[in-house]
Amino acid sequence: MKYEYEREEASAATKLTYLLIGGGIGAALALLFAPKSGHELRGDIADVTRKGIEKGKETAALVGERAGDYYEVTREKANEFYQTAQEKAGEISEKAKSAAAQTANPFSSAIEAGKKAYHEEKQKNEVKSIVEGRPSYPVEEKSDKSGDSEI
Repeated sequence: MKYEYEREEASAATKLTYLLIGGGIGAALALLFAPKSGHELRGDIADVTRKGIEKGKETAALVGERAGDYYEVTREKANEFYQTAQEKAGEISEKAKSAAAQTANPFSSAIEAGKKAYHEEKQKNEVKSIVEGRPSYPVEEKSDKSGDSEI
């Protein structure tokens, strides 16, 4: 919808430009074929030229003003796109970091699980060797001369 509006504005500006050019050419031809003296004809041509220059300046000012408006709108849109792109890039960066961390975690988790299993097995073996290292036969109590027993 906005595109159609801009196209209509551009079309109107183009039509206005063609109208002014056509009017200028028609006025110049009318002056050249008018039954006037050379002095009057040169004065009329100078007047038409001055008026054409003034109209050209007005049209240039109008076009410059619209160009400024279009520049501002385009700059704002570009800024919005830039901000959106930055936000999306940040989100993608965070997702990539998260994916990399998740990819790295299985390896580090496996290493940690291996270390834990090693330590658990080592503790079991240490406890087992301590238990197995004890004599399973009854230990005789030593007696001293007083009749008391010591362990």
